[in-house]
Amino acid sequence: IKEVLPIAPKFGNDMFGNDGTFQQDGARPHTHAKSQEWCVKHFPSFIEKDHWPPNSPDLNQLDYCIWNEFAQLAKWDTVTSKTTLITALKRAVREISQDAVEKSCASWTNRLHRLSQDKGNYIR
Repeated sequence: IKEVLPIAPKFGNDMFGNDGTFQQDGARPHTHAKSQEWCVKHFPSFIEKDHWPPNSPDLNQLDYCIWNEFAQLAKWDTVTSKTTLITALKRAVREISQDAVEKSCASWTNRLHRLSQDKGNYIR
């Protein structure tokens, strides 16, 4: 809570602007009462664990699409140190195709639509 969470609001605002909504998955550290309390106090828009069931669809396009693309593009066999890891990750980010990003965004809007149509039954 003291080391990681304070970074998230600034990073989120820098990356996505001030209109974002913060939501955590169902991992035990994320659902702990003190973590939830901190997030409610420090994020302007936060979906609490009781309002986001752990088996609901993930709405972060990085989690279900881009991370896979990113991981496949990283040249893991070149990683032998922190420096080579950073280099491999930067290279992989630059190599993600525009098409992959567009497909991810389209998939994300489809997920939102399905979730809204599901009326609380939470697609698995």
